[in-house]
Amino acid sequence: MKSTSFLLALFALASAVSVAFSAENPPNVVVIVADDLGYGETGMMGNREIPTPQIDALAASGVRCTAGYVTSSYCSPSRAGLMTGRYQSRFGYDINPTGKRNLLPGAGLPLSETTFVKKLDDAGYQTALIGKWHLGATEPMHPLSRGFDRFYGFLHEGHFYVPGPPHQNVLTMIRDNSLAAGTRVRKGNLIRGNYARISEPAYDQDNPILRGRDVIEESRYLTEAITEEAVDFLDQHHQDPFCLMVCYNAVHSPMQAELDDVEALRRIQDVQRRIFAGMLVALDRGVGAITAAIDEHRLRRETLIVFLSDNGGPTEELTSSNAPLRGGKGTLYEGGVRVPMVWSFLGRLPEGKTEPRPVLSLDIAATALHLAGLPADPSSDGKCLFDWINDPIAKGHETIFWRMPGGKQALRSGDWKIVRPKHGEPLELYHLASDLEEERNLSGKQTDKLKELTNRWLAINSQMADLDR
Repeated sequence: MKSTSFLLALFALASAVSVAFSAENPPNVVVIVADDLGYGETGMMGNREIPTPQIDALAASGVRCTAGYVTSSYCSPSRAGLMTGRYQSRFGYDINPTGKRNLLPGAGLPLSETTFVKKLDDAGYQTALIGKWHLGATEPMHPLSRGFDRFYGFLHEGHFYVPGPPHQNVLTMIRDNSLAAGTRVRKGNLIRGNYARISEPAYDQDNPILRGRDVIEESRYLTEAITEEAVDFLDQHHQDPFCLMVCYNAVHSPMQAELDDVEALRRIQDVQRRIFAGMLVALDRGVGAITAAIDEHRLRRETLIVFLSDNGGPTEELTSSNAPLRGGKGTLYEGGVRVPMVWSFLGRLPEGKTEPRPVLSLDIAATALHLAGLPADPSSDGKCLFDWINDPIAKGHETIFWRMPGGKQALRSGDWKIVRPKHGEPLELYHLASDLEEERNLSGKQTDKLKELTNRWLAINSQMADLDR
């Protein structure tokens, strides 16, 4: 009887949610994307070194996903998956364009694909992308051509946080491989060091800050500017249904933190780590300002807020911690694709819940369309979170597929995962429930499981477009 009552209660809850979502005033959607933020860097994930009270508060108000995944461990393909709700490999977008490659006519999200934001825009939502795009820099690929009514930000993979040189009011640390390995040279508030495999790219070249399609001169620290532009959009459109994508470039290189934040974190002895911490503190402050604006307009019970990183952190470059996971950005180990992720919707999602079942970045598109009362995309690989989050028996995503250039491949099925680190190396097999750190390769002992997952990867890969190298 208790079991029957429980199931009936769940059904009633699901029905009530469905009715609420089909009302004339559909809920709002706010997606906050951090860049290169490691799994282990926020307080909600157990880090006590760097204060992130606003991200932690968002997690306390909603669902903290400890198995939140993205579909690539590089920025652009990960964002292509997020924006479409489909594995980017389905349309052959496995590459990560950088520098002048962003300017090529075919670089970016293929025109065959429709963003979920475009569908919301067509349904009457006010839409905006504030921050980093990295899905094409030519006119057909521009955010204003892909479903966004408003755009402020930049089009390539990265950007300096203040104009320069000289870079005023920040402490800057850049990679310089002309120096001897492991050395650092400081002059004023600029530190050069040989601490990663490449020198700092010319991020700002051919990559201005834009408002719409117009080039502007931006003097604000870019994290603060993105925050202020996002809050301004909320102030202007709080009476309309809206979809707001806030895509910070923090904590992506180049490493630049405001001097006040660096000074407040002087207890952190390593200057590289201190600059990183300052960048994260500014990002956290931005999350707080956005949620405060939503609260000020009394929209928390009408707004889904999702926070996630686009991939794991690059440790050498940024000091990122993906702990306790193995690997980081550019790999298909857990540290590259398992990311900090929070879903918050007061009154409609549980508060203070820790969700261990897999949740994909692709689920954002499916859930947003559901909230808007729009038909589900039959080609979607994502799932509406509301279809299963309140069902303790549901498994979320039973199978997750990854493919990247260089022969990298992986697949998670239940608690099992196979990984090929790169072309020419054998597949590895891990049992994540007992070995989250991916330290014990069981491929030699569990040959049947290895074969099963390999065949499953091959079957899914046969549905994908040719690999774009």
